Amino acid sequence: MAEAAKVTHKREEDGVELIVLKNPPVNALSTAVLNELDEHVRAIENDRSCRSVILTGDGQYFSAGADLKELATLDIANAPEIVRRVHGLFGRIAGLPMPVVAAINGLALGGGLELALACDLRIAGESAKLGSPEVNYGLMPAYGGTQRLPRLIGPAKAKELIFTGSMISAAEALRIGLVNKTVPAGQELRAARDLAHTIAQRAPRAVQAAKKAITEGLASSLSEGLESEAKSFEREILVSQDLGEGIQAFIEHRPPKFKGE
Repeated sequence: MAEAAKVTHKREEDGVELIVLKNPPVNALSTAVLNELDEHVRAIENDRSCRSVILTGDGQYFSAGADLKELATLDIANAPEIVRRVHGLFGRIAGLPMPVVAAINGLALGGGLELALACDLRIAGESAKLGSPEVNYGLMPAYGGTQRLPRLIGPAKAKELIFTGSMISAAEALRIGLVNKTVPAGQELRAARDLAHTIAQRAPRAVQAAKKAITEGLASSLSEGLESEAKSFEREILVSQDLGEGIQAFIEHRPPKFKGE
């Protein structure tokens, strides 16, 4: 009998892709989970019909992070390769042309938080707990947390969370800018769907060009970022059929019908 999939994905209306971690009880990021997640990400990264992505965890938890029991059995000599493979996977998630929304339920800890950080937007249930507890186990964030967390919430707060290994509430995560929005527990996926479908109904090439310009700009100087913005506008927007459709729809007082062309 074939083992049940640990990651699933399905296409919803508006070109929204839903990816779900299914590794009970806490959706630990085992090797099997990471391998399957990598397959799903590769399947959609060049899919022009996909307009936005939702990433969530099945059951009560988003992800409590790396599988420590599995980690304890691994040959330490293989650890650098594993870390770089996860860097590549999370980098592909961050680099998807379409926006990715994390629906955080229950816990997003360690590698689970680092996975959420690779997404563009994060929505958390009010009962969710987030944190980087690696130092409690003699570890450090190694799936991108030492780099993405400071860039998102600032170095001082990131250092506090990483150095203490403390968990914070969803309300505190919202206050410091770690998540975009909090909703009542159990409503995370619904809220993420609302956001993802809203994004999917906008002009796809415009959304993707904006994401690309933001990403490139954050990794460069202001002048270089402005040049990236200008190039995106010239190469992606001005040649897009959706630009004409958007303007015509505005003139005719009707909703636009964007095709991503």
